[in-house]
Amino acid sequence: MISKSPPVRRPPDPAWEHYTLYERVREAIFAVPSNFRSNVVIRGIQATDLFNLNALLGAAIEEGVVDTLNSLRQLWDSGERYAMYSFVRQPQTFPDVRLQNAADPSDVLLGIELKGWYLLAKEKEPSFRFLATPAACGHPDLFVVYPWCLSEVISGVPQLTVPYVELARYVAEYRNHHWEFAMRHKKSAGIILSSVDHPYPMKTDEISDKAEEDAGRNFGRIARTGIMDNFTDRAGNRLLSGIEARHWRSFLKIFTETANEAHIEAALARLEEQVERAPIRQQEIDNVREVVDTLVHTLWPRQDTPR
Repeated sequence: MISKSPPVRRPPDPAWEHYTLYERVREAIFAVPSNFRSNVVIRGIQATDLFNLNALLGAAIEEGVVDTLNSLRQLWDSGERYAMYSFVRQPQTFPDVRLQNAADPSDVLLGIELKGWYLLAKEKEPSFRFLATPAACGHPDLFVVYPWCLSEVISGVPQLTVPYVELARYVAEYRNHHWEFAMRHKKSAGIILSSVDHPYPMKTDEISDKAEEDAGRNFGRIARTGIMDNFTDRAGNRLLSGIEARHWRSFLKIFTETANEAHIEAALARLEEQVERAPIRQQEIDNVREVVDTLVHTLWPRQDTPR
């Protein structure tokens, strides 16, 4: 049964023997973007495919995050107390990243439900779903979202930015409470809770909560609950070649919808105004114009540049 009272965060007890590890893992999670490296290089992709990059590269980026966390062992295990433990990605289980003992995989210290979010995806907010029942989340388990983009806006290598980090159990409880008590429903607002009552379940355990009525398949869309609003707003303000990500997103949408010459001209004019207002250097202005020219001439090959 879900309480009518809003959920509260319940982090691990500071008296827990692994509490220092928990704090240092959190620090390492925030250090990942500056240490992340990828062998993936994107060139010459069609504009209509840009919005699908998260589906194309999501798994590779999440693998890279896990590799980076393990490379930061000196940060989270400087005393080598946890030499037998490492982060392992298991996307078919929950949570999909576990800090576990190499000799005994059932010995799990904490888990991370890891998500990647392509900043230039068509929707202005992450579209992933998180369905795990609160009881399946251990107190130290974390829900982590890494926004990412390409180094040259529409090409280059993936780069990460500051992640969203929250307690996984709190996110699951917030999702359920929001669905049942904050949303308006035409029919039932009820939730069928999973029977799993312990963290780190088996792969075969059914850990997902389900809405009784969900014709629009919105249950589990965490970003639509409002819990991430401040984070997504800040991420949309990130500068890519001197222009905020949200402006690039609006511009790119023109190329995947019913774009005609007038639409392209209007989008170019708006972007030009944003470039002129932005406090950026001439080199950044040149970078923006190079990206735009590439889009118009190469990624949108249906007609000549409208300018």
